[in-house]
Amino acid sequence: MRKRFSAHKKEITISPKEFVKVIKAPASKSIMQRVTALAILSEGRTLVRNPSFSGDSLSAIRLAGALGSSVQYTADRIAFERTEEVTETNINIGESGLGIRMFSPVLALFNKEFNITGTGTLLKRPISSVEDALRQAGVKSVSNNGYLPLQISGKLKGGKIEIDGSLSSQVLTGLLIALPNAEEDSEITVHKLKSKPYIDLTLQIIKDFRVKIENYNYTKFIIKGNQKYIAQDYTVEGDWSSSAFLLVAGLIAGEVKVTGLNAESKQADIEILKAIRNAGGNLSVENDCVITKKTKLSAFEFNAVDCPDLFPPLVTMAVYCKGVSRIKGVSRLKNKESDRANVLKNEFAKIGVRIEINEDEMYIHGGKVSGGTIDSHNDHRIAMAAGIVALGAESEITILNADSIKKSYSRFFRDIIKKSR
Repeated sequence: MRKRFSAHKKEITISPKEFVKVIKAPASKSIMQRVTALAILSEGRTLVRNPSFSGDSLSAIRLAGALGSSVQYTADRIAFERTEEVTETNINIGESGLGIRMFSPVLALFNKEFNITGTGTLLKRPISSVEDALRQAGVKSVSNNGYLPLQISGKLKGGKIEIDGSLSSQVLTGLLIALPNAEEDSEITVHKLKSKPYIDLTLQIIKDFRVKIENYNYTKFIIKGNQKYIAQDYTVEGDWSSSAFLLVAGLIAGEVKVTGLNAESKQADIEILKAIRNAGGNLSVENDCVITKKTKLSAFEFNAVDCPDLFPPLVTMAVYCKGVSRIKGVSRLKNKESDRANVLKNEFAKIGVRIEINEDEMYIHGGKVSGGTIDSHNDHRIAMAAGIVALGAESEITILNADSIKKSYSRFFRDIIKKSR
């Protein structure tokens, strides 16, 4: 396999090869960011084991320091403890969509004037839903016509809040985390909530930190104010979102054993197991390990409305299925790091893959994959999809803007390139 890659380069070329590996799943950045938010608000010292050091996670860790938390860490753990007042009010949340939507209500608990900005594609992602929710909770918020930067001032009070959950559950996650610390009791009414598994994940972690929230069928949440989070010793699970790519690699190019995964996880992207079974993949689950082996795959149907981050690995799997696969949930992909549905369609066309989009459904025609060049459009999941699809291609594939993987899984290319021990 020829490679041209380092942490500071933007291009890598991957040749087709047999893929037989044992890989430890990267820690979940989704869980890491939630746990960091709760550590910021907790009384006492929170110890986080198996932390994520992805780009999004590092942004959250830096935020903890800005809000007065002592942060001490080694390679396998981080300790957070509130030791002083807010030290920085100009906050750069990096490129994290979850970060801006979740941490804005948390920041509003500190009764300061904050200026929040970000980097990269986050600057092009709308945040009007954040503004609206904050205003309903008593916080003054002003954005750049619905985009970053966002200025907030005043203290999060709570009360009755109504939000639209059809595009993202992340604003709801932020409110659920912050409002138990507000002075008033709160009631959140939610319309058309998507990604319910992510809310289940949020509620479980909140419960782990000893706070109670009443959930009425995901349409109404009752939250008592003046609750206290209690610091925990918390181990972050392996990430199903990133591991999905590795499991697909085993199906198309050999065999992979991914360790460190929780088979009972509330992470939405554990649904990759269902999709693999739908395609007839050779799959086994053993304790904290998931194993996939090269299989003659059949076209499948899958509803990804509640797990839209699975689209790239699902499309990659569908490419190597016999027939036409159908995936529902295209509408959930518009405001990701890229216009993900159209990027998948147009970039995969460059390597001979036919993808059609009809309203909320995507149709992927299985068949041979030629070599060529794919631009990730600075989208980490497109870069990973390109890296995996290359393993079964007829010739090498070059991936542009490959360093976008640092957002979630910085060692991805090293994991798929290095030899197993």
